[in-house]
Amino acid sequence: MFCIMLVSFIILTISILVMILASTISKKTMIDREKMSPFECGFDPKSSSRMPFSLRFFLITIIFLIFDVEIALILPIIMLIKFSNLMVLLYTSFIFILILLLGLYHEWNQGMLNWSN
Repeated sequence: MFCIMLVSFIILTISILVMILASTISKKTMIDREKMSPFECGFDPKSSSRMPFSLRFFLITIIFLIFDVEIALILPIIMLIKFSNLMVLLYTSFIFILILLLGLYHEWNQGMLNWSN
């Protein structure tokens, strides 16, 4: 009985020491260069979360998402050529690409594609 309690005490002591050692070794400084640098979107991680962000960044993100979804929707059309009515597929693809091109033209007219400003 004493032997089991002694082994349990030793295991408990070693595990507590390892946890304390890991805790002290892994302490991070409050001012870390990576934490203080802005993210890709330009936010300062230590500033208020309610600060306004650039509308330009938001619109560029929306353009990226639209064209990302476009690729995900156009690629299966290639596989459907064998199984579908070619005229229906052609009209559907044409209307889909026309809508995307009109959106791109609208963004271009609004000046959202001018990267230099």
